[in-house]
Amino acid sequence: MTESVRKRQALMLDAVATELIGVIDRTALELRTIDDVSAGAKPKSDVWSVKEILGHLVDSAANNHQRFVRAQLETGLSFPGYEQNGWVRSQDYQSEPWLQLIDLWVAYNHHLAHVIRRIPDAAANATCRIGANDGVALVALVEDYVRHVRHHLDQIQQRRMAASSSDARATGKTRT
Repeated sequence: MTESVRKRQALMLDAVATELIGVIDRTALELRTIDDVSAGAKPKSDVWSVKEILGHLVDSAANNHQRFVRAQLETGLSFPGYEQNGWVRSQDYQSEPWLQLIDLWVAYNHHLAHVIRRIPDAAANATCRIGANDGVALVALVEDYVRHVRHHLDQIQQRRMAASSSDARATGKTRT
């Protein structure tokens, strides 16, 4: 690998870590405006609440933490997939205090950004296989992690907007 490719990868990893911190910190402020009851409300019995979505993001951080670190230490790693519904169910995020869950999620992602910034050049292209999926470079896993976080934060935002519209209809107020 050439020096310019290494520098580009290091800059890209730093940019991804910076993006992650920005997304987490901005979203944490918004999440703290949601009360515990609203965060635990389930639109349907088989649909995750906002608490469960954020809990899933904690699980994702935990799984990716292992991948980001282990891929730096060994080559050609295969990681198990994870059964997200089972993880969310077994940890009962519904009963977790909402602000405590937010704090855990924020702290874990700040640590992941720290880890991402320190991925050595030699490890950035380490091949990782998750479950039955094809192998991908560690740097691609890092980028995908941030996309995954954004996807679920968009779900939370859509849920909030739907609840706000529903509240406005229930009180007879409409948005202009």
